This record gives sequence, C-alpha cells and structure tokens, in this order.
Amino acid sequence: MKVPARWHNVDEWLRKIAEAVNGIDEGRVSSNGSVTLTASSATTVVTDRRVGKDSVILFDPRTANAAAELYGSTMYVSAVAPRSSTFTITHANNSQTDRTFKYIVLGNTLN
Repeated sequence: MKVPARWHNVDEWLRKIAEAVNGIDEGRVSSNGSVTLTASSATTVVTDRRVGKDSVILFDPRTANAAAELYGSTMYVSAVAPRSSTFTITHANNSQTDRTFKYIVLGNTLN
C-alpha cells in the first residue's frame, strides 16, 4: 500500500500509515515480480522500476526446471543497470521454456 506524503484529513492519513506499517509487519510488501528465463539464450533482461544500484534480487523457482537452474549453480544476476531499471540474469543456454521464478527486489532503489 502506498501512503501519500500529505493528506487532507490527518486522522485518515495516520490510519493509512498504520495500515501500511502493519501490512509490512505481516509480510505484505510490493517488491515482487515474476520472470521466465529466455529459451535458447544465456541471458534474460528484466525491467523493474524498483531496481537500484544496491538492490538485492532473490529468486523463488516455480517449476522443476527453474529449481534445477537455480540450485544447479548456473544462474546469477550478472548486471544491474539502475538508470534503465533493469537487471540481467545469466543462466544456462537451453531450449526449456518453463524456467519460471517469482523474485523480490530489496534494498536501495536510488539511482
């Protein structure tokens, strides 16, 4: 939940802030996305506005082939380009089309 920097009703604004903080405490954060690795390529570029120079990107495999890719130590974030809000994943070059992941972006998003 996004909370505006200013709000016309202070009580309502404080309630929005409390809901946002409580949501964070309950694990409801909006820092996730999904990606399927590009088939027949050794890299996949992901665009995400939250990516910054100090971001940490963590992956959760959603298919058996994705788990094999991640835990087989062939996949890593090889580049982060904060000005274009992208990161590049280097991975095995094969024809699998189901290497799908959920990911989260944590950390500094200041470019």
